[in-house]
Amino acid sequence: MNLALVLLLSLSPRAAKAQSTAGSADSNWNVIVDTAVNPCDDFYRYACDKWDAANPIPGDYSRWGRFGKLADDNRNELREILNTASRKAAAGTKNPNVQKIGDFYAACMDTAAIEDAGLKPLDPALNRIAAMTTKAELTPELARLQEIGVNAVFSFSSEIDDKHAQRQIAAIDQGGFNLPDRDYYLKPDFAAQRKAYVAHIQKMFTLLGESDAQAQADAAVVMRLETDLARISMGRVERRVPANLYHIETLRALEKEDPSIDWPAFFKTADAPPFKTVNVMDAGFYKKLNALIEKTPLSDWKTYLRWQLVTAAAPMLPQAFVMENFDFFNKDLSGQKEIKPRWKRCVIMTDAILGEALGKEYVDKDFPGQSKERALAMVRSEEATFAQDMKSLDWMSAKTKLKALHKLSLIQNKIGYPDKWRDYSKLVIKRDDALGDLARGQAFEFHREVNKIGKPTDRNEWEMTPPTVNAYYDPQENNINFPAGILQPPYFDQHACLAQNLGGIGAVIGHEMTHGFDDQGHQYDGHGNRRNWWTKADATAFKARTQCLVNEYSGFTAVDDPDNPGHPIKVNGKLTLGENTADNGGVRIAYMTLQKDLKADPGLSCNEPGWSDAQVFFLSYAQNWCNNDQPEDAKQLAIADPHSPGKDRVNGVVSNMPEFREAFNCPAQAPMVRIPACRVW
Repeated sequence: MNLALVLLLSLSPRAAKAQSTAGSADSNWNVIVDTAVNPCDDFYRYACDKWDAANPIPGDYSRWGRFGKLADDNRNELREILNTASRKAAAGTKNPNVQKIGDFYAACMDTAAIEDAGLKPLDPALNRIAAMTTKAELTPELARLQEIGVNAVFSFSSEIDDKHAQRQIAAIDQGGFNLPDRDYYLKPDFAAQRKAYVAHIQKMFTLLGESDAQAQADAAVVMRLETDLARISMGRVERRVPANLYHIETLRALEKEDPSIDWPAFFKTADAPPFKTVNVMDAGFYKKLNALIEKTPLSDWKTYLRWQLVTAAAPMLPQAFVMENFDFFNKDLSGQKEIKPRWKRCVIMTDAILGEALGKEYVDKDFPGQSKERALAMVRSEEATFAQDMKSLDWMSAKTKLKALHKLSLIQNKIGYPDKWRDYSKLVIKRDDALGDLARGQAFEFHREVNKIGKPTDRNEWEMTPPTVNAYYDPQENNINFPAGILQPPYFDQHACLAQNLGGIGAVIGHEMTHGFDDQGHQYDGHGNRRNWWTKADATAFKARTQCLVNEYSGFTAVDDPDNPGHPIKVNGKLTLGENTADNGGVRIAYMTLQKDLKADPGLSCNEPGWSDAQVFFLSYAQNWCNNDQPEDAKQLAIADPHSPGKDRVNGVVSNMPEFREAFNCPAQAPMVRIPACRVW
């Protein structure tokens, strides 16, 4: 189970540095803020109105914020690296990683070769599916398709054992549908999206060569099966409870429970190492899957598998498939006006398949060593602050505090990039085979993960690539991870004053730290094992404080439903609880660190005329979340994203902080003053 808790769900369908404001050494807050807005009425608007107005969403994005701008800027850097690598690869470089990233990028960019190849690269898999005559053949085909990244019926991989975090175990989970969430299949709010999805499937089948009538019939089959799979799957809020995703079974018990899948054949075809038990993450899904497979004709499953194959392959197929895929998943679902240029898509794809090979070149070119050292110093300072905060809590007993402090002391800090880079020597990349490269890359990663089964957990691995503009905490490894991509302006600036950096990257550091003690993270000890280390009274007090956040954020409006105007969609306070806890705790930790460090060294003050360090801190934090969204994208995020909208990440946090009220001299009855305030950490 991947329980890594990230700062953002997605950052591409997620600036210029010269235009950075917050976090730069020469910020002019008098120009940046909207003085027509009272900060005590709506701090997000006060801090972000001008930025939002000056930064409309580019046509090739469905949302555009400061994270997105920086990620886009990084892609320009990666493009230069890949263009250089492509030239070196063509000349026969002696660097194997440069050869691979250069050839992969070149193949992805060679649209003429992709058009010439047509559907031929899919023929082996399509022919296997067409040749199936019994349901017994379904099992090995599911394994072959999952190997190359095709989301068919369910998923299989390795994971950290939730109760024995030092080891990796086998895990199977729900899967098999492509809309953003099960609610898209089951709730009336998404009727328009379902209709558009069926039309999209039909168009893709016609591109495969089917008649209109056959394509229409096949689209109905796919929609029915995906709906059935969604119906037997667990919802997102339920999946936030770790115990709901941990059901260790013997292989014999699994075979008895779900005999419709030939599990030994599946694991053999997947080339998995031997194992005796497996985590059946969504136990209810597998109890019902057997009946679904038995009642559904083989012909329908063959139709379903052909669809899953073509939709997974679409980005590397001819342009007609690419555009139809874009028109539905990006334009209809997210409101994106135009497709990203081919080079951006190929940069993203290269990062996804060869992320550490590309990341090594990125770090060597763009990440100075002093950035890593300064970021690590900030982390350590915030850890010390968090420890003092824990000691001062009046709702937690001394017994639980000792265990919380021990867990905090064991957090591993990973900054910038891996100490040991991934070995891609067994991955074959061909300069003239774009779809084959994608399939082999997916298979390489599939087997890399599966081969972890039965082995010790490697806590030095990264789940994000070095150029990524994001960060995460992993409760099963008890580590925080900050890729090089985010350690730059506007979040982190070598030349910025302390308050700006702590409001920027410092709030992110505190956020990830606090994830270790949110509603999910607090269930794990310092070694990553899920076990109860709380007294009953402390657990009750913790739950009461998190419920305050659930109630607060559930009152916020995420977006006015674009498909049903006048009917606002509220923030899901239960789904977003972990991130809201981390936002509130993280900003408080960063702010307390600012006060501590300024007291120790007043020379660290920003000394900005007319602005206190506290005001600079809160403005820098707010500008982290300046953001414009297409309404379709905002609706999708409200349903599927465990993070609150940017405006609520700002206003929800500052309204809970007396320090903000004091910094901006807000009256007690002001909208940005919440009484009683919510506070966990």
